[in-house]
Order: sequence, then C-alpha cells, then structure tokens
Amino acid sequence: MGYQHIDITQDGHVATIWLNRPDKRNAMSEDMWADIPAAVQGLDSDESVRAIVLAARGEAFTVGIDVNMLATLQPSGASAADSNRKLYAKILELQETASCFSRTDKPVIAAVHGYCLGAGVDLITACDIRLAAADAIFSVREARMGLVADIGSLQRLPAIVGAGVTAEMAYTGADYDAHWAKEHGLVNAVHADAKQLLSAASDLAGQIASNSPLVTQGIKHVLRAGETKSVEEALDYVAQWNSSFLLSNDLTEAIAAFMEKRSPDFTGT
Repeated sequence: MGYQHIDITQDGHVATIWLNRPDKRNAMSEDMWADIPAAVQGLDSDESVRAIVLAARGEAFTVGIDVNMLATLQPSGASAADSNRKLYAKILELQETASCFSRTDKPVIAAVHGYCLGAGVDLITACDIRLAAADAIFSVREARMGLVADIGSLQRLPAIVGAGVTAEMAYTGADYDAHWAKEHGLVNAVHADAKQLLSAASDLAGQIASNSPLVTQGIKHVLRAGETKSVEEALDYVAQWNSSFLLSNDLTEAIAAFMEKRSPDFTGT
C-alpha cells in the first residue's frame, strides 16, 4: 500500500516505518494519523516481519501534531452535545495512532533523533523499547499549546519514568535532552548521531528477530498482561500461556541447535 507521508522498508525479518514529511519536520498531518495504524496492522499480519523499528527521515523525529489539524477540530454538530460526541469519537480515533504500537504482537523499537514533541512522545511511549540520538529533544508540549495531552503520554509515561517526572513534564511542557531521558529511563540508550542510532536500532531489532517469533510475541503479551495484574495473577497468566505455547517446533529446534552447537533456525511454529 502506498502512503503519502510514511514509508515502509524491510530488511530480513525487520520492518522499519519511516515518518516521511521532512520538509515539515514530520509534523503529523491528518493522513499520517490514519496511515500509521494501517501500516502497523499490515505488518502485524505479515509473518515475515518479526520486529518493527519506528524512525523518521529528515532533521527531526516529529514536532507533533500539524497545527493545521487543530483548526479542523471545531464544533460541527447539530448541537453542543452532538459536536462533543463527534470530538470524543475523533480523539479515540487519534489515540489508535499511538496505541497500535502497543497492540501489535511484534516488538517495536522507537529510534528518536531531533525533536520528539507532543504526539511524538505519545508514539514512542507506546513502543516497547526507545533509543535516542544525542540531539534528541523530548517534550510533552500540549500544556504550552492550551491542551491536555490525550493520545497516551499521560497514561503510559508514569510506568516508564514515574509519576513525579511525568507530572513535571506534563505541567511544564519543557524540553528535555537525550541524556536526561536516559537518566530517567525514557530511553534505553543514547547514540552519537542519527546514523549510529539507526544502526543500533537495526542491530537490536535483528537480534530480537533472530529469536522465535512465538517467544518474542509471547513475551510482549505477558508483559502487557502484567501491567494490570498482581504478581500472583501475572504468574498464573504466564503459566497458562506456556501451557498453551511451550511445546513448539521452535523449542525442539532450540534444543537441537544447542546440542549441535549451531545457531537455531526458527520458523515460528
């Protein structure tokens, strides 16, 4: 499928979704909000894809929502109630643009360089792993735009950086650099520049993709389920998961490869 402002490339079992509106510093236009979840859905159903990288072309990851879109979010109903209902539905639709990265079975790595503002933070906090270039700047910018962030940052950041740090970011709308992000756990690692960042993201995704997709996808399911369960409930969940999926061809292959001192060739079956 062709997209206007995103690209998809694939190298082996790793697919990369590129935000591709560099002349606007990847400001997220209306088509991007719709195309990103469509692209993720397509990759989710593609068994040849075992890991996804989210990256961006140009000098910035994204400066957030295209402000021209905000002008379209005006009352359009027959009454105030009707307008509010339609706006509520629109916000839920926009939330899926970030949530799709959490919902996909495939592990997702966000590779952030330059500005990552507003909706950019929404996107990356829904990813499983975040890496940054040294020039990355992060901001929950909505407070400075007269908005309450509503696409996922306020819901996902507390589990990543803690409640207090989330409150600081959200209340101030301030800019935070890559080293601050690493110190506070927002990103796993900081790389010298965008080139080294993309190389590291590709290498990490390839390492993930070399494992059994049954296992990596199972890990994602178990981690996600554990977010809303007690330790005891989460342990029971993983016991049920493995009782369903443990006895696979990939497990047999892993044992054989170990005994034969070779790399395993996983098929996802």
